[in-house]
Amino acid sequence: MHKRFVLQESDNKRAITNYLASRQRMVDGALQAYLPKPSIKPKTIHKAMRYSVFAGGKRLRPILCLAAAECCGGELSAALPLACAVECVHTYSLIHDDLPCMDDDDLRRGMPTSHKVFGEAIAVLAGDALLTFAFELAAQVPAWPRYSLNDIIRELAIASGSRNLIAGQVADLEGEGKRVSLPALRFIHQSKTAALLRTSIRLGAMSANAAPARLQTLSEFGMSLGLAFQVIDDILDVTQSSETLGKSAGKDLVSEKATYPSVIGLDQSRKVAKRLTEEAHRSLNPFVSKAGILHQLADYLLDREY
Repeated sequence: MHKRFVLQESDNKRAITNYLASRQRMVDGALQAYLPKPSIKPKTIHKAMRYSVFAGGKRLRPILCLAAAECCGGELSAALPLACAVECVHTYSLIHDDLPCMDDDDLRRGMPTSHKVFGEAIAVLAGDALLTFAFELAAQVPAWPRYSLNDIIRELAIASGSRNLIAGQVADLEGEGKRVSLPALRFIHQSKTAALLRTSIRLGAMSANAAPARLQTLSEFGMSLGLAFQVIDDILDVTQSSETLGKSAGKDLVSEKATYPSVIGLDQSRKVAKRLTEEAHRSLNPFVSKAGILHQLADYLLDREY
């Protein structure tokens, strides 16, 4: 490999690592300020909410929200409440996914899951509280010329509801131990993972008052990226250790869940992840040079190890 190319590749990796770290600090600071303090009564629920939110997440969805806003010429301050809202929805979904009545996981982000620390009842309520708090955050933003507050709330509600995130979880549960077709598996991944990731990107663009054509382009990017992300997650579940992942590795296999490796094999799954990432890159062509960070984020997610 040419020395200049190696240096450029190293510089790109350093740049995206620094970007992720700076945006993660920004999101964490905002979440610290927004979430009810643990001293507010009843203390248990606010401690439980904060426990899961600050249990070491990568903040991928809020970072994509902020990156989309930047891509469309928006202000980070305008997108930040929406970025935090999608992280609250995501964290709620993880708390509920880990419950004994769902995936029954004891480890999340390298730490004991909410129900192991606070008990099942408080874990359920902490998830409920984070979901409702997400809408409290989203309701703080002003309307933009192209997008009303109704548009913002509806966007978040549809992504979180029975036609998307919850639909994916239901289909996932109902598919356990069964032979699941590739279209059915794609539906699970589109609904459970890609929909909220796409909405994160859409909300960032909406906060920048993006033109409808740009919003559609970013929607296509978000769907391809979200599917690629979940395919890679499926791959990592069978190729990495629990220590690396920060959650129980091999759980999908034990639970007989429908995953890309179980349906089409590991090698084909890697090819699908690469193809979906290439689709995500191509969808950004209308932005020309303005989507550099989004391109780098797509590559980062393809090459991640946890």
